[in-house]
Amino acid sequence: MLTIYHSPNSRSSRILWLLEEIGTRYEVAYVDIQRRDGSGRRDTKNVHPDKKVPALLHDGMLVSESAAICLYLTDLFPSANIGFGPNDFERGSYLTWLFFYAGEAESALTNKMMGLTDTNPLFAERYDQMVGRMLAALKQGPYLMGERFTAADILFGSMAQWGRTYLPNDGLIDSYARRLKERPAFKRAMEMDAPQR
Repeated sequence: MLTIYHSPNSRSSRILWLLEEIGTRYEVAYVDIQRRDGSGRRDTKNVHPDKKVPALLHDGMLVSESAAICLYLTDLFPSANIGFGPNDFERGSYLTWLFFYAGEAESALTNKMMGLTDTNPLFAERYDQMVGRMLAALKQGPYLMGERFTAADILFGSMAQWGRTYLPNDGLIDSYARRLKERPAFKRAMEMDAPQR
């Protein structure tokens, strides 16, 4: 059984989206997390070692961190066709996008949000490089890996939504975000994002 430990309007929202794209059965364990604004708390029900989200429990196996969960699930469900398996030629590009997101893109955007790119030339350069790579791929588009939607688009697509204010005013990013938001799996995931009261 798959259980996603999820807090509404957080990084785990994109894993709900991924699970909906895959189309498998799963359970959602809603947990609280500490938020940047000081709200929330460390929830003892959360299985993540740092009490963050996302965390995925699969038959007793714990997987945390968004890119790791993306890789784990797309390998586990190859028939969903949103990843590339070990014998696929494009596996290297797929892995590069997943881990470029985890290692560079999210931190570059966070630095921009915190104003650090205004005072630190290295952070500014990394932000510009991240945006440049994303835009270059989208020019070839419609997705990061061309015609095929992958879990990498879930990572970058979520960033294009929560961080839109801090990305360049570029129609490629806007049309990419709109295209992803129109996906039925995205809509279903957003309906599940917060528990019904």
